[in-house]
Amino acid sequence: MSFFQNSVLEKYLKNQDTKAVKSAYEQFTTYFHNSEIQQNIRNSKEEQFQEGFLRELFVKIFGYTLNPNPNFNLTTEFKNEKGAKKADGAILTMGLIPLPQQITMGLIPLPQQITMGLIPLSEPKAMGLISLSEPKAIAVIELKGTDTKDLEKINQQAFNYKNNHKDCVYVITSNFEKLRFYIHHSVEYLEFNLFKLNEVDFQLLWLCLSAENLLNGVPLKVKEESLLEEENVTKKLYKDYATFRTDLWQNMVKNNSETDKLLLFKKTQKLLDRFLFIFFAEDSGLLPPNSISRIVQRWELLRAEDAYKPLYHIFKQYFGYINIGRKGKKEIDDIFAYNGGLFQPDEILDRITIDDALLYSHVMKLTNYDFRSEVDVNILGHIFENSLNEIENITASLSTMGFIPLSNIETTSATTMGLIPLSNKISKRKKDGVFYTPKYITKYIVENTVGKLCEEKKIKLGIIDEEFAKGRKNRKAEIIKKLDTKLQEYRNWLLNISICDPACGSGAFLNQALEFLINEHAYIDELQAQLFGSSLVFQDVSNHILENNIFGVDINEESVDIAKLSLWLRTAQRGRKLTSLNNNIKCGNSLIDDPKVAGEKAFNWQKEFPTVFQEKKKKAYHITTATHDSRTSQRMVDFKVREKRDNGLRPKAQPIWLEADDEILIIKTISEIVVEDNLNVMAMNICGDHLHILLVCEEEEVDNIVGKLKGRASRMYNINKGINPLVQKEGEKSVSLWTQKFGRTPITDDKQLWNTIEYIKNNRTKHELPENNGINPIVEKVICDYDHAFRTEYKGGFDVVIGNPPYGAKISKFDLDFIIDRHKDFGISSSLSDTYFSFYALSLKNLLKNEGYLGFITPNTWKLIESAQNFRNTISSKPFWLCQIIQHQEKVFADATVDCDTLIIKKTNNLSDIEIIIKNQYGIIKQHSLNQETLSSQKFFNLFLTQKDYELKEKINKSSSLISENFVIKNGVKPYEKGKGKPVQTEQIMQEKPFTSEIKKDESFSPLIGGSSFNKYSLLWKNDYWIQYGEWLAAPRDKEIFEVSEKLIFRQTSDSIIGTLIAKGFIIRDNTHIIFNKVDSIFDLKYVLALLNSTLTNWYYWTINPEKGEAMAQVKAFHLGMLPFKAISKLQQQPFIEKADLMLNLNTEFQKVTSVFSSLLQSKYEIEKLNNKLQNWHELEFKEFLQELGKVFKTRGLIPLHKQSTRGLIPLSLKAEAEWMQYFNEQKQKAQEIKTQISQTDKEIDRMVYELYGLNEEEIRIVEGS
Repeated sequence: MSFFQNSVLEKYLKNQDTKAVKSAYEQFTTYFHNSEIQQNIRNSKEEQFQEGFLRELFVKIFGYTLNPNPNFNLTTEFKNEKGAKKADGAILTMGLIPLPQQITMGLIPLPQQITMGLIPLSEPKAMGLISLSEPKAIAVIELKGTDTKDLEKINQQAFNYKNNHKDCVYVITSNFEKLRFYIHHSVEYLEFNLFKLNEVDFQLLWLCLSAENLLNGVPLKVKEESLLEEENVTKKLYKDYATFRTDLWQNMVKNNSETDKLLLFKKTQKLLDRFLFIFFAEDSGLLPPNSISRIVQRWELLRAEDAYKPLYHIFKQYFGYINIGRKGKKEIDDIFAYNGGLFQPDEILDRITIDDALLYSHVMKLTNYDFRSEVDVNILGHIFENSLNEIENITASLSTMGFIPLSNIETTSATTMGLIPLSNKISKRKKDGVFYTPKYITKYIVENTVGKLCEEKKIKLGIIDEEFAKGRKNRKAEIIKKLDTKLQEYRNWLLNISICDPACGSGAFLNQALEFLINEHAYIDELQAQLFGSSLVFQDVSNHILENNIFGVDINEESVDIAKLSLWLRTAQRGRKLTSLNNNIKCGNSLIDDPKVAGEKAFNWQKEFPTVFQEKKKKAYHITTATHDSRTSQRMVDFKVREKRDNGLRPKAQPIWLEADDEILIIKTISEIVVEDNLNVMAMNICGDHLHILLVCEEEEVDNIVGKLKGRASRMYNINKGINPLVQKEGEKSVSLWTQKFGRTPITDDKQLWNTIEYIKNNRTKHELPENNGINPIVEKVICDYDHAFRTEYKGGFDVVIGNPPYGAKISKFDLDFIIDRHKDFGISSSLSDTYFSFYALSLKNLLKNEGYLGFITPNTWKLIESAQNFRNTISSKPFWLCQIIQHQEKVFADATVDCDTLIIKKTNNLSDIEIIIKNQYGIIKQHSLNQETLSSQKFFNLFLTQKDYELKEKINKSSSLISENFVIKNGVKPYEKGKGKPVQTEQIMQEKPFTSEIKKDESFSPLIGGSSFNKYSLLWKNDYWIQYGEWLAAPRDKEIFEVSEKLIFRQTSDSIIGTLIAKGFIIRDNTHIIFNKVDSIFDLKYVLALLNSTLTNWYYWTINPEKGEAMAQVKAFHLGMLPFKAISKLQQQPFIEKADLMLNLNTEFQKVTSVFSSLLQSKYEIEKLNNKLQNWHELEFKEFLQELGKVFKTRGLIPLHKQSTRGLIPLSLKAEAEWMQYFNEQKQKAQEIKTQISQTDKEIDRMVYELYGLNEEEIRIVEGS
C-alpha cells in the first residue's frame, strides 16, 4: 500500500479549505520556487539556514509559532528527555495531544476476562485527547544541507530523537530541497521535492504538515484509517480471489474431464496469475484502461449480433496480444508484447473450456478493485500466505480413497505405500514453514546488508556527497573526471552485485532489494546531475536488476509463481518487455542437491546459477620457501645486497635456523589456516630452514594463499621469540622470517605428482635431519587425498543472502540425515534439526562469498538451547563477524507464536564488536556493543548483558567452581502421570489423585513440600500437604534423597533463586529442586544457602537464564548446577553460617507473628482463604485493613456473626474498632521490626558475598542496578 490508502486520502483532501491551501501554495512558490533563492539555499551550510528554513516553511506557510514568541509550538534545538542530545527542531503540543482511536471513543480496553472489556475514561480522554503539564514533542525535525543527497543517512539519528520523546508521533527530515515525512516508524515515508512541488502534491504536504492538521492529529488519523481500510481490502479481495480460484478450478474439471485434475489445478494458478497481471496493468497504464470491461463488452456485442464466441476465447486472444503485441486504432489502445513467459502459448490453457457465466461474474467483481492504489505487493503477499492453506485443501481433495502422496519433506510415520491419510495432513503453510515477513523487517535487513555493502564500496571509492554538490563550475577538469570515474566505477560494481533469498516465498525480500537497488541507481543519477548540471538516467535499470542482481529459490511452486508476478508488477513499464525470470527465480529444495533424496526438487546451486558460481580450474603446485638469509639469489650477488646492508656491518649471511619447537609452531599455524580456509594440501614438511607444501588450487589463488601462510607463520614465530610481541593482528607488518620470493613448480602429470609427494615426505631424511615427532600428527590431520583435492569446487557466490528461512517445517529422517551429513560442522544434528539452522549453514558456508553479508530473521532458539552451542560458536567466530543481533520483543508474525531475532552476519576474518539491539513495538529498549570473542565463549547468549556484565561474570568464574561439581542436585517426586508407576496409573487415578491429600489420612502419609510451601529462608508448610510415598507414584525417585539429614530446597517456578534449609522427614515434590552434600564434604549447607540466596548469585542466574519478570519463568536443575560456588575453609564459612542461622530464625519468628494474626482473622470471621492484601496485612494501614476486610463480606464497617444470627452481620462498634486498631498496630509493629531485621541481615550477607568475590563499588552497582 502507498503511505495513505487512496480512498481515505481523497476523503480528507476534499475536506480541506481549498482557498487556504491555494493561497498557501502561492506563498510557498514565491519563496521555494525562486531560482535565486534556491541557489542561495544550495550554497548555504546546514547551520546557516536551519532557523530560516523553519521560519520560511513552518511559520510563514504552515502557521506555526516559533519560540520565543508567546504560545509557541515550534522550537529549534529541542533536548531529548534523556541525555544531552538535541533535535534540530520540534513541533510541540502545549495542552492536549490525540490518543489512539480506541480511546477517542471514551473507552479503554481491558483484559478479556473482564466483562465487555471496556471501561469509561474521564474527560478530556473521552474526547480523544490527553492533557499535558508541559510542552511535549509530537514531531521531531532533523535538518541537513543540500549537499546531503541521501536522506536515509540521517534516518537513524532522527528516529533516535523520536524514541527519546515518548509522545512523539511524527519525524520530519530535510536537506532544505527534499523533505520526508514519517509516522511512527521509518519503514514508509512521503517525500516532497520542495523546489519542484506542484499544487496537487502541495495539498498532500499541507494535509501532513499544516499546524491546524498536525497539531490535531489529522495525519495520524488518516494513517490509522488507511491501515484499517487496507486490512478490509485484503480480507475482501482474498475472499473474492479464493472464491474465483475454487470456482474456476471446479468448472475446468467439469468441462475438461479428460485432463488430470491436479494438472488442471496448477493451470488454474497460472490462469489466475494472468488475470492478476491484467487487473494491475489496466489500472496502472500498462494496458489500455478498462481492458477487462471492454473485453466483456465485446463478448456481449458479439452475442447480440449472433456472432457468439465464448468469453474465455476472447480472453485467450487477449493473452496472445500481451505475448506478441497488437497495434490499436488509437495509441492508447496499443498492446505491447510484454512476454516474460507468463502469456506464452500453453497447450492446456489453450484448449480448455470455461463457462461464460462463471468467468463473467468473477472478472467483473475483481476488476472493480483499484489495483493501482488499493492493492499492492504487500497485500498480494498476505493473500498468498492465506491462499496456501486453501491450496493445500484442494490438493488434498484430489487424493484417491482419502490418501494423498507423501512428499519428501514430511514424516514417514503412519504411512501406507507412500501415502498419508488426509486427516494427518499438515497445512502447507505450517509444513513449509511459510510466514509472510512484514515490510519493516525486510527493509531493515536489506538496508543493513545490501546497504552496508554499498556504503563500504562508496567509502572505498571515496564517494562523498558534498564533493558532487559543488558542481563543475570553477573546478579543474581533472577533478571532475575523477569524480565521474568514481561514479562509473560504483555503477559498474552495483550492476554486478548479487542478492539471493534461498527461501524466497512470495518475494517480499526480493522486492525490497529491488526497491533499494533502483533507489541506489537513482542516487547515482542525482550525483551526476549535480556534477554536470543534468544527468543521463540509466535506462532499463529495473530490468537489469531483475536479470543480473536478484536471485531466489523456493520449494513451493505457488510461491515461485507469485514471486515472479510480484516482481513483474513492480517493474513493468508500458512499452517494455517483461524480464524472463526463469533463470533467476527457481523452484527447488534449497537444502538438498541429491535427486536420490529430494527427487525432482533437488537443487544444485552451482549448476542452476552459473553466472554466480564458476567452476575452479585447479592445478597442483609444489610450493617451497626458505627462511630469511638462508639462500643466496643471483640478484643478491649482482646488487651486493649483504655487503651494503647496515652500512657494511653485516656482509655475511645470517640465516635463521628453526629449532624443533619452532617447526611444530609453524606447522601448527599453517595447519590452522588449511582448516580455516578449507585448503587442499596433499603433502607438507618443514626442514630446519625451508618448507615444502603440495597445494592444489587455482593459479590466481597461489600468491594470496602462500602470502597468508608465510605472514601468519612469521608473526607467530616472532611473538613466540619475543621479537615483536605487539604485532597481534592479521595483516600487520612483522619482522620477516622468510625470503621474499617463493618457489612454485606446477605439477603436470600424475607421475610427477606422486613423486613430489614422496619427495616432500622424505625431505628430512634427504637433508639428514632427525625426525621431529611433533610434526607428523599435525600434518596427518589436515592433508587430503587425491579425490578430495581435485574434487569439483566452485568460486564466486552471492554478495548478499537475505530472508526469513522456514522454521518448524516437518522433514523426513531421510532428508535430515542428508542435511546433517552436509552441515555437521555447524552443529546440525538430530537434536538441532529445525530447518532454519540448516539455512544458516548452507548460506554462510556455500552461498555467501567472502566479505558478503547475510541477514535473516528467525526464531530466537538459536541463542537459548543447549544443543545449539556449536552453532553459536561457529557463527560468532572466524570467518564470520556477527555484526548485529536484534532481539524482537514485539510479535513479528501475526500467525506464528514464536519469539524472533534478526541476525546480520558478514563473512570476513576482520572481526569487530557485535551491535546488540533489543526492541519492541514502541522502539528500542536497549542498545549496546559486545566483543565477539566474549559472546562466542558463552554457553548461552543473554543479549541484555553488556560488556561489563560479561567481564564481571568472567571474574566470578575465574575464582569459582560450579555448584554441580561440589554438591548433589536432585528433583523431587512426581506423583501422577498416566502410564507410569507400579501398578501403572490409569485415567481414574489421574482424576481422583488418591496419593496426595490436604490432611494426613493415615500413618502411610508423609509431609509433602511443594514450590509454594517455602520461601527464602522460611518453610510455609502448615500440615496441609501430604503424600502416600511408594512405587505407585509416577516418579518416586530414590527414597534415600528424602532421608538425608539436612538439605537445601529451591523453588522451580520462579524468575529468581528462592531456597531454604530443611531437615529430614519431608517428601519433596517435582516442582522443587534438592541440593545436599557429597560424602566427606567440608561445606556447611547454611553457607551454601547464604551464597545462593544472595543478590550476586541471583544476578549471575539471570545472566544464564534471562526470564526475569516472565509469568512462567522456571529455574531448572541444570541452572542451579551452573551457578558459581566459592570454596572456602570452615573458618571462613562461619560468618555466613551465623548470618544464615539468623535469617532462618528471623523468618521463623516473622511467620509465627503473621500466621497467628491471620489465623485469628480466619477463625473469628470464618474466612476460608485470605486475599493477597489480607495475607500481607502487616503492609496495610488500619483503614486499608478494614476496607479489605469489608470486601470479603461485600460490606463496609460490618463484621459477621455466628450462623445462628438472623442477619449474620452487625456494625463494628467504635469500642471494638479501637480495640482492633490497637491490636492491629501492635502486631504490625512486631512484624515490621522483624522484617527490618531480615532486610538488614540480607544486605549484610550481600556485602559479605561481594567481598568474598572481590567486587569493587562499580561492579556492585552493576549487580544491584540490574
